[in-house]
Amino acid sequence: MKYQNAQMNISFQVNSLLQKHGIEAKLTELTILSKIIKNSIEFNQKLYESGIDHEVSLAVTVKELIEIYMLRSQIYKKMNYDNEFPEIIKGLNFDEYDECSAIVYSKRDVITGTCRLIFDSSNEKLPIDKKFSLDYLRNQNKNLCEASRVIIKDSEGLKPEFKLLTIDSYKILAFFKMDAISVMTEEHLKLYKNFGGLSVEKEFQGYGSIDKLFLITLWNTSNISPFFKRIFLRNVSVS
Repeated sequence: MKYQNAQMNISFQVNSLLQKHGIEAKLTELTILSKIIKNSIEFNQKLYESGIDHEVSLAVTVKELIEIYMLRSQIYKKMNYDNEFPEIIKGLNFDEYDECSAIVYSKRDVITGTCRLIFDSSNEKLPIDKKFSLDYLRNQNKNLCEASRVIIKDSEGLKPEFKLLTIDSYKILAFFKMDAISVMTEEHLKLYKNFGGLSVEKEFQGYGSIDKLFLITLWNTSNISPFFKRIFLRNVSVS
């Protein structure tokens, strides 16, 4: 009964927010969205309960997650990434991996940046595994997560959001002693290689309809550089 009441409350909030933003969805789609949001909130709340610094901005409300899904959709549409990141509900970008992810965000009056760290598990491997098996890293007893859905509104140049998202993500990675796997372009590598501890695990050409060279990278957060400490961790407490 407690689970049913919680699910009904979330479904009501979801439906109200979608009506407010003029987003249409079928009943089956609302059911899927409500389930993902419920599990995502529970996952992020448990991260706080496990001892994650409460200064880390984790999405733990329906409103926050709906805003994040809308921001993802807006940016991917602007970048013509509709085919690479398909939507169950037009105007919202979410998937089942949100249920096992630390979803962090930055906010001014509204949410202006977000990213997620998908936790690896024996039940559900990471999205990258569909393209390139990460079992060789697991066999080295690496504690993995996948960094994805890195979104910053109006992302020309380095924004304060980038720094905030990076700090929060690092705090989570450091707390759980995880290494972050991710897919990036050569342009992004030029920035991230300054973080220290970054290695290129695989190169591949093209992602969906995007004809670029992509790199699968691994960030060992125990080997961060003096640059990273100076730019991102000055006056920042890390557990």
